Amino acid sequence: MKYFSTNNKELRYTFKEAVIQGLAPDEGLFFPVGTPELDQKFFQDLSGKEIVEIGFEVAKHFVGDDISESQLRKICEEVFNFPIPLVKVENGIYALELFHGPTCAFKDVGARFMSRCLSVFTKQNKKEVTILVATSGDTGSAVANGFLGVEGVNVIILYPKGKVSQIQEQQLTTMGQNITALEVEGTFDDCQTLVKRAFADEDLNKKMNLTSANSINIARLLPQSFYYFYALGQLQNNKKEVIVSVPSGNYGNLTGGLLAKQMGLPIKNFIASANRNKIVPDYLENGKYEPKPSVQTISNAMDVGAPSNFARMMEIYHENHADIIKDIKGAWYNDEETKEAMKKVFEQESYILDPHGAIGYLGLKKYLDKEKQVGIFLETAHPAKFKDTVEQAIGEGIEVPKYLQDCLKKKKNSIVIGKYFDDFKSYLLKQ
Repeated sequence: MKYFSTNNKELRYTFKEAVIQGLAPDEGLFFPVGTPELDQKFFQDLSGKEIVEIGFEVAKHFVGDDISESQLRKICEEVFNFPIPLVKVENGIYALELFHGPTCAFKDVGARFMSRCLSVFTKQNKKEVTILVATSGDTGSAVANGFLGVEGVNVIILYPKGKVSQIQEQQLTTMGQNITALEVEGTFDDCQTLVKRAFADEDLNKKMNLTSANSINIARLLPQSFYYFYALGQLQNNKKEVIVSVPSGNYGNLTGGLLAKQMGLPIKNFIASANRNKIVPDYLENGKYEPKPSVQTISNAMDVGAPSNFARMMEIYHENHADIIKDIKGAWYNDEETKEAMKKVFEQESYILDPHGAIGYLGLKKYLDKEKQVGIFLETAHPAKFKDTVEQAIGEGIEVPKYLQDCLKKKKNSIVIGKYFDDFKSYLLKQ
């Protein structure tokens, strides 16, 4: 499989080159030249397949010869060593729980897959790599955990000061070893801009081998398609259409689902469920893509005003708005609506939603036709990561997993920097 830049379709890169570079030289995102169409037997056997096997079968089409099949199978076994259950919430509605990994967030899947791929490549090249990652909450901790102690890899995490939950911040700032946390006096979009500008800076690229672990990196994105196959495999004897609601910020998770659909997975529609940062739902409604400064909400991992993966979504549909809205519906909700959904679902179904999953649930409820369809929404983070918000909404205390409890006991270690690129560049050049 070859990859091109979303800014230049004539360029060609291997999977290895795309993963190591993170972002194309022209600042475009890497995207596969073609999408493999999986055979019918693969889909017929889904209900009997574990996610390790699904991941391996799908990934080998995208990885090619850059990673041997034995190495790729080992990577999938290491990445998917935790459950990803499909849990019934109410009649016709299921939650795909993606928070059972080591950092209690869906990004464990992509970050761990990428870390193993990059580890293979750094050993091949024998060159030290510096990973830059911007996070609005969960990406940083998942990446840090995935790369902690990996020889030849340094990780620098940028997160917006005062705009992540306490537990998220503790996860970001207490790893140590080869992990550094930069507390940026700005928004997530400022953090993301700093990372993108660093990749394009000639001075930095002369000194350092830079790559990204955000969902702009193709090795973060691709494994996010795997669990959609696994989810449908868990729907036993389903004869109805399937629609999936994805709580969305940077839109990597939704793009992963769209790739799965392109490969033949029978999902009727996706719902792009957003908070007040509703850039994509607005685009779906009026055909105009207008990035805006992000606003802070209780679903902070979705506080993104200029979603990077929008370019990949456009690539899938060749920028044809009419085709896009056939497959994707839009919805958005404010904080009060989010809290009300958390309260209602807990009281009626005894199920605890996190603020992001609550938005996914609301989007699904808006569009689901229970007579013809069954619906899945993604639960992307453990509710305990937003303990105060969740407890306030449902009126009861919630249990905090031991890993998160341990994080709260550790000493925070971060470096505060401004949002201006010159400051960031100066910091990197001193490393």
